[in-house]
Amino acid sequence: MAYRIAGVDVHKKMLAVVIADVAVDGEFQFERRRVGTSPTQLRALAEWLVEREVEEVVMESTAQYWRPVWETLERLWQRCRRTREGAGPMSGMLHLAQAQSNRGARGRKKDFPDAERLVKRLVAQELTLSFVPDTEQRLWRTVIRRKWQVTRNRVQLQNRRECLLEEAQLKLSSLVSDLLGASARRMLQAIADGETNPATLAALGSRRLHATPDEFCDALGACTDLHPVYRRLLTLTLEELRVIEDHLAQLDHEMARLLAAYQPAVQRLAEVPGLGVDSAQQIIAEVGAAAATFPSPKHLASWVGVCPGEEESAGVSYSHRSPNGNRQMKRVLNQAANAAVKTKGSIFELVYRRLVPRLGHAQAIGAIAHRLCRLIWKILHDGVRYEERGGERQKQQVRARATRMIRQLRSLGYRVELVLPTDSPA
Repeated sequence: MAYRIAGVDVHKKMLAVVIADVAVDGEFQFERRRVGTSPTQLRALAEWLVEREVEEVVMESTAQYWRPVWETLERLWQRCRRTREGAGPMSGMLHLAQAQSNRGARGRKKDFPDAERLVKRLVAQELTLSFVPDTEQRLWRTVIRRKWQVTRNRVQLQNRRECLLEEAQLKLSSLVSDLLGASARRMLQAIADGETNPATLAALGSRRLHATPDEFCDALGACTDLHPVYRRLLTLTLEELRVIEDHLAQLDHEMARLLAAYQPAVQRLAEVPGLGVDSAQQIIAEVGAAAATFPSPKHLASWVGVCPGEEESAGVSYSHRSPNGNRQMKRVLNQAANAAVKTKGSIFELVYRRLVPRLGHAQAIGAIAHRLCRLIWKILHDGVRYEERGGERQKQQVRARATRMIRQLRSLGYRVELVLPTDSPA
């Protein structure tokens, strides 16, 4: 019985599509077609694949150009193949292959041979396939990754503002830690509006700033004869900051609306040391509200890339460096691990203190990120809540160690009595 698989080599303006019957013996016979990427042509491609009774489609993840192809085939071709009578478990399967795993020999790259190689390597299970979530989760990812990009723009704006102030000889960043904070904004807004008196600017600072009025007057003394160009540039940075913060607020509301049905999962994740509401939303956007795609915490850790790698040859292990994984999740987990080890009394602080003398800070943080990843799978997959046992576990370890030491001393012939601590009088 015929079993046809299509390979799609994706480009911005065209697609190289091949179809082969992989159920036959011998060399595959490919049927080729060159297709455009406009919406009409993509719909025609889906109809052609339905007409040719293609069971599976594999495409290459070329930049962002694979997305409209995937969504069109998912909506038109995949639904048709899965809902037909007699459809098998693999009918209508869409595969996204990482481009590196389909790389050919140097100097032998052509569109149709690349598409044919996709089919051959899929059948031989030699492709590295990417996890593509459903339509709803892809929308979550779009919003949360856009928020991360805007947050990066905010940090870049802060760096550009500091460069501008240094060029204008305004040493405000030496006295104020956050140039985007309330005190710095009031001062910079006054400078942009034309204020020239350093004492007036110093009075706009908060009382909690660790600087005297004389230090502020010295740092802002250049505003008395500041060139008007610098004032106009400061005005532009202040307006840009307002736009960025307005976008961040809108993205926060949009993400909260999209995840309103999964609020319990967000709350359970936010209870973990090192995580918060924003981190919980990022994690759910990447792995799903129940992490149902990953059958075990080991699978999730491997997909994220926070587990030890394996590089072995001839029985010799050459490296345990972590594999490449989901960059967004790895970034969130590393940030959460650095925050979790600073939480007093948490199990992560205890584990970090035990590991850092032997592994160093970087590898200890990697181990904490691995534990966090497995914990996240448990919370999402099983629906449990986080329960802190760091302090209690430390007490249990102390009692167990004391019991073990007493047993060893008694075995050596010593007479040891266990004295229980008494509460001190009030």
